Amino acid sequence: MTEPTHDEAHGGALGERLNWLRAAVLGANDGIVSTAGLVVGVAGATDDRSALLTAGLAGLLAGSMSMAAGEYVSVSTQRDSEKAALALEKRELRERPEAELEELAGLLERRGLSREVASEAAVQLTERDALRAHARVELGIDPDRLTNPWHAAWASFLAFTAGALLPLLAMVLPPAHWRLAVTVASVLAALALTGWSSARLGAAAPPRAVLRNVAGGALAMGVTYAAGTLLGAAGV
Repeated sequence: MTEPTHDEAHGGALGERLNWLRAAVLGANDGIVSTAGLVVGVAGATDDRSALLTAGLAGLLAGSMSMAAGEYVSVSTQRDSEKAALALEKRELRERPEAELEELAGLLERRGLSREVASEAAVQLTERDALRAHARVELGIDPDRLTNPWHAAWASFLAFTAGALLPLLAMVLPPAHWRLAVTVASVLAALALTGWSSARLGAAAPPRAVLRNVAGGALAMGVTYAAGTLLGAAGV
């Protein structure tokens, strides 16, 4: 029998890292698309560098703060639910330990163990740490690793900011006659990279994800540029 590899032995940790990476890639992707659409739209109406910088920074800060706040609220709600489920399980273990032991054995049996092995495993797990056993087997929660809303909020803030900086800098740093071309090219290249990365992390086919990501970004920039051009021509 071969020894388990590091990833096999720590599958839960690996899965958690992949989820964080996927969230970071998607956050960066949102920053790229939303900020690119904003600065390209403004560029359709004016070529003033200060106006482009102001619009881009406003979009970056608004988007990153919105992402952070939304993630904080979402993960806080999830954490509250996990705590409530653990508190309920703790009370049930105190009030009806025999029924909870039978329930744990049944859950283990449904996972493929024989009745005898499941019953013995349930007894041993309960003697070691009943709450942790029920949390992991019944609820799918690790009591020692509850979701942290602050970690999620900061991760979303940084990922969005990192993505948003690309179109912002691409629009304000080059000479005026190169701004739009540099921005579009760099944004599409970055979207191809994030599409490929998200597909690889999700074990999906990269070509389709890349095409979908690039097409969506190109459409967003095209629509906002057309709107900016029309508004600029109308003197709005």
